[in-house]
Amino acid sequence: MTDTEYYDLIRPYDDAMKLLLTRLEILNHNIYKASAENPIHTMQYRIKSKQSIEEKLIRKGEEPTLENAKDLLQDIAGIRIVCYFVGDIKNLIDMLKKQSDLIFIRERDYITNPKASGYKSYHMVLGVPVYRIEGMQYYPVEIQFRTLSMDLWASMEHRICYKGETPEETAEAFQYYSEELSQMERNMKHLLDEIRKDLSLIHISEPTRRTPI
Repeated sequence: MTDTEYYDLIRPYDDAMKLLLTRLEILNHNIYKASAENPIHTMQYRIKSKQSIEEKLIRKGEEPTLENAKDLLQDIAGIRIVCYFVGDIKNLIDMLKKQSDLIFIRERDYITNPKASGYKSYHMVLGVPVYRIEGMQYYPVEIQFRTLSMDLWASMEHRICYKGETPEETAEAFQYYSEELSQMERNMKHLLDEIRKDLSLIHISEPTRRTPI
């Protein structure tokens, strides 16, 4: 794949990714009534490099050509969404699935069914309509959803174990830490719910103030 072919390849994927980022920004501001309770903590995004595309095709046993990249890869454009709680992820996914002009291509729920390593995340691929001179075409964009605790685990696991053999005791430790972080997250969500409940009761108990006309 030449450099020119690579840049021609990624242009519509970049457009699809930007369109989807805009939708996610809108959902983040409107999904909950209280503006202080936006579900998204951070969003990261990237387009695969030419080298990364070629290496992935070779790992698949395919020639690193422009056509194979279009036909075989669904993660040329990628977005990572870090939310506060699992419920935030579920709400965002439900809202995205309701948008009729997006095509739901694939999902992998590693939150309900974590990997043996302890990795937790929710992956989905959406087809995003991009309008160009030659007409409309759908381009896949992969989204990975994590909570803050899942992102901490994945970042630390990658930092400690990247490109190295993981001893059995280290793997067991990461499985343990994954569940500990998940439990901490559940505890924090419970604390938040209790605070909301207390504030709601205070609001209800406050006498109505009337201002004379």
